Amino acid sequence: MRYTTFGKTGYRVSSLGFGAMNLPGVPLEQAREALNYALDEGVNYIDTAAAYRNSEEIIGECISHRRSEYFLATKTGKRDYASAKEEIERSLTRMKTDVIDLLQIHYVNKVQEFKAAMSEDGAYRAALEMKEKGYIRHIGITGHRPDLLTKWIGKEQFDQVLFHLNLAQPFALDELIPELTRLGMGKVAMKPLSGGFIQPVDKAIRYPYSQDVNVIISGMISVDEVRENIAAMREEVGEAERMELESLAVQLGAHDCRRCNYCSCPVEISIPDILISSQVRTTFGLLPKGDGFYQRNKEKILSCADHDPCKEKPVCEPMCPYNLPMRKVVMEAAGYYATSLT
Repeated sequence: MRYTTFGKTGYRVSSLGFGAMNLPGVPLEQAREALNYALDEGVNYIDTAAAYRNSEEIIGECISHRRSEYFLATKTGKRDYASAKEEIERSLTRMKTDVIDLLQIHYVNKVQEFKAAMSEDGAYRAALEMKEKGYIRHIGITGHRPDLLTKWIGKEQFDQVLFHLNLAQPFALDELIPELTRLGMGKVAMKPLSGGFIQPVDKAIRYPYSQDVNVIISGMISVDEVRENIAAMREEVGEAERMELESLAVQLGAHDCRRCNYCSCPVEISIPDILISSQVRTTFGLLPKGDGFYQRNKEKILSCADHDPCKEKPVCEPMCPYNLPMRKVVMEAAGYYATSLT
């Protein structure tokens, strides 16, 4: 296991972080085994959030007795002071801990959200106050807009940033990661499989592993998945493999979607999932989780072409800050059902 110093915190973190978002979907004993196995194998970064159903309670129940062995990161999605403070206090109770190593202002993708969280009566004030009282050690931010995150960290109010980095979303490499390095901040990459779309798994994991990040958060739910992720990081990435992976990322990232979720579909199609998986689907095919997404959303995807209000001008496209051809890609995705039946 590779360990690096986590920005200016001085803490040595494992290259693999345990993403606990999906633990509420499995039996408690399975979650307990996965978490403890990860700690046994040297994983020392645990990531969760108040919004991840009862994920915080699972961590408290399963590994709070080993609290000194891991760096604990959670998040508040609240934007105002009172709600954020209440949520942070609840997180401490749920995780059965006296201190949170890293509290992140969660899912900040719009300028107005950032302004609200950073205002005099915002969530950042609550985090700062809890830090001053010793309940929080460090403050970070998470988001899906690397361009905006790069601007927001300029005042050095945060110790860390959590961002997407995978073969289909390499965009943090352009400005965000270099700026984080320059400022000496903690760099945490999430969604190495892009929510279950990217395969093969070992190649997907090794791409962010080859980049200048401290921790790769992988959402794991079993001992087998922990073992698989650790195996993918057992050897360092050589120059030839790095070049191959970076070339592949250029190809798979051609969709240009950051998953900022500005778009809204009148027939409730998850447009970012369609865009991000479009290149992967063509090049590698889909993992079972990705195929399941397409099967569950078949009716919606096929209905895109027939939705009258969008025929002349798609409702979704004007909302996109990157001017992406959303309707075209969604309609092309409908062809997946024809090819998957052959």
